[in-house]
Amino acid sequence: MLLYKIEDFNPNYRQAAFEEDDIKGLDVYGGSTHDKIGTIDTVLVDETGRFRYFVVETGSWIFGKKVLLPIALCCVDFKGPRVYATNLRSKDQVEKLPRYEHGMVVDYDYEEQVRGIYRTSTVEASAPVEASLPLEAPVPVSTTHSVSPQASNSAYDRDTYTYDIEPELYQMNEQDHQKLKLYEERLVADKTRRKTGEVIIGKQVETKTVKLEFPVEKERVVIERTTPEYAGSRVTPDTAFKQQEMVHLEIYEESVNIKKQAFVREEVQVRKEVEQDTVEATDTLRREELEVKTEWESDRKKSNPL
Repeated sequence: MLLYKIEDFNPNYRQAAFEEDDIKGLDVYGGSTHDKIGTIDTVLVDETGRFRYFVVETGSWIFGKKVLLPIALCCVDFKGPRVYATNLRSKDQVEKLPRYEHGMVVDYDYEEQVRGIYRTSTVEASAPVEASLPLEAPVPVSTTHSVSPQASNSAYDRDTYTYDIEPELYQMNEQDHQKLKLYEERLVADKTRRKTGEVIIGKQVETKTVKLEFPVEKERVVIERTTPEYAGSRVTPDTAFKQQEMVHLEIYEESVNIKKQAFVREEVQVRKEVEQDTVEATDTLRREELEVKTEWESDRKKSNPL
């Protein structure tokens, strides 16, 4: 019977067997003394994927030594999280177990050395239910079995031996160690963006009639006649009556040249702003609560009716 490390047999073993938990790395404590023995290094499974051994790194007792712990002789507590080795009671017992090394072939003779150590011990009894724990099933939390102290290695034959022969070593009581999940509903919000409108901003030209009043200047000739103080005085003929004597004046006036010129009137900036708002949602949520009803209570109610 070939054995494989669980990570080699199924790389997705955490999802398949432990519901995303990981057995590897959990601390191992003695079942009776509750002293720390070591940690779980890996799990060995057979060719069908059934759990057969925990590989325990006994660093707390014997540094650097790994030993095999049959799957039925332990209790797994993921809430702890820890593993209780119900049949590892002393450092002397660990010293007697053969050393396990990665890469070694675990054959019948090696397993018989391991089983021989555990057969000499006795733990509390608990009725087995199934032959073993398949890799696809969740790991039970704990279990204990009885091991016959009178059993010897010579009572088993390598050609006919199967793990079902010794359920006290390889069979776990799942009925006493089931997991029950409690679920609850929660409101989960998810935001999506949707288009609620569109704004188009452009320019258009408007016209209007403007009346402009602009002052201008123009010249005109003003002729004034006056009587000078020297009127009536004599003058020589050479001075008077000259026909070529005249006054020449240039007359000017202003005119307005009107043209249109463009100027910057104002500047417009366009941007978007995000406003925060709160959306309320109301719904009825369900939640599961644990309801425990023992047979003792049921029997008591039947025997003591109101």
